[in-house]
Amino acid sequence: MRDRIEDLSSAFNRFPGIGPRQARRFVYHLLAVSQSDRNRLADLITNLGNDVQQCAMCMRFAPVTSESLCNYCADQNRQDAILMIVEKDQDLVAVERTGTYRGRYFVLGGVLTLSGKGVIRELDLIRVVEARASSGLSEIVLALSATSEGEHTADRVREILGPLRGSILISELGRGLSTGSELEYADSTTLSAALQNRKET
Repeated sequence: MRDRIEDLSSAFNRFPGIGPRQARRFVYHLLAVSQSDRNRLADLITNLGNDVQQCAMCMRFAPVTSESLCNYCADQNRQDAILMIVEKDQDLVAVERTGTYRGRYFVLGGVLTLSGKGVIRELDLIRVVEARASSGLSEIVLALSATSEGEHTADRVREILGPLRGSILISELGRGLSTGSELEYADSTTLSAALQNRKET
């Protein structure tokens, strides 16, 4: 007989930042709640891919319009002149939480490591920047984590965007962020200060 507790614990253990002990706690929590609660969770997971898609412009995962745009990219009141590049969806959420940024976004989908591992959306970045450039883009903000991987990724993005340096300002967040910190975990005050103190790179 299969051990469903072990199977589900192993599945949870594959989630980022979740260890074996925490994974097992999730399983026992699910065993303690009602069947209807478990059914609702199962339905949410099953239908996640139906209700959430990748935005064609910023590349984040969100409910999208018929034009495959998320609410931020479809919002005509946001500033087309500025594009912020972040590593992951959670970073975008952290920036939005500050309430101080009203420009556009692009999500790289990861970082590049010094050992050559990792993948970012280079072709999509070029496509989106070219499309934004025709809509008045004048500044690109590199809002990457203050880690060695974030710095290495920023170097690669600068290289990709090199041909645009004459017409578009490329800046980076000010050092309100401490070295080694990930954008996702920065508090709103620190993130706002880093955004306001951004400098040309």
